[in-house]
Amino acid sequence: MKIRDLFGSGKPVFSFEFFPPKDEAGAEALHRILVDELQPLGPSFVSVTYGAGGSTRERTVGLVGRIKRELGIEAMAHLTCVGSSRDETAAVLDRLNELGIENVLALRGDPPKGETAFRPMAGGFAHASELADFVRSRWKFCLGGACYPEGHPECRDLDLGIQHLKLKVAAGAEFLITQLFFDNAEYLSFVARARAAGISVPIVPGIMPVGNLEQVKRFTSMCGARIPAGLLARLEAAAGDAQAVARIGVEHAAQQCRGLLAAGAPGIHFYTLNKSAATREILRALKT
Repeated sequence: MKIRDLFGSGKPVFSFEFFPPKDEAGAEALHRILVDELQPLGPSFVSVTYGAGGSTRERTVGLVGRIKRELGIEAMAHLTCVGSSRDETAAVLDRLNELGIENVLALRGDPPKGETAFRPMAGGFAHASELADFVRSRWKFCLGGACYPEGHPECRDLDLGIQHLKLKVAAGAEFLITQLFFDNAEYLSFVARARAAGISVPIVPGIMPVGNLEQVKRFTSMCGARIPAGLLARLEAAAGDAQAVARIGVEHAAQQCRGLLAAGAPGIHFYTLNKSAATREILRALKT
């Protein structure tokens, strides 16, 4: 099923994001999480990331194929511009098509480890909009795209960011998933600006329950998101108690999700970090 067809049913679209494990043991552990803990929750779809520089390309392709084939859950493969020529990208898309995958998230991607700036590969793509246009030219995948409510870390001009987003949608993105954020006002303001600019595709908020304070500080510094002062103070006060930090993270994320859905968000995309407990707890609360 194409993800675009999930929207408009009147029900929220709930999805989980995972990254490919580094080895077979990790793959089996993730498979057990999916089967035993998350499949019973009935996610609308699952997405699998693409490592920096395309380093997990084969594992991404294999994992999305396995999720759809063995679990019967709709799966979406991430695809980036990093470290791939057009021919290499075409080969990945052909393989996904052979596996029956119908959905791709077209991303520019982050610079490879050790590099501070993105440099397109010779014969490759410089922007996600170029990648989306390439996919649309030869394949019939449903295309998703990323967006940044608080601005892309390389473009803090919010108005210019909306113009870049219009190019991505014009190139074929049929729905958008936001970078993580912790203040719903950022999402609502962003959606209002996007709609005013003529962007009408579904914009799904991306939520990451805080489980580790130092980890989330690292993530936010990389992606340009902000931890609200009140939340940060609560987390820092509980920093010596891992369970308390996780509890605060779940409480805040659940509150975010309720507010977003009440405000008309089409669903929630959970950044799971390959862990299920927090996502499971939040999703169960939302469905009761």
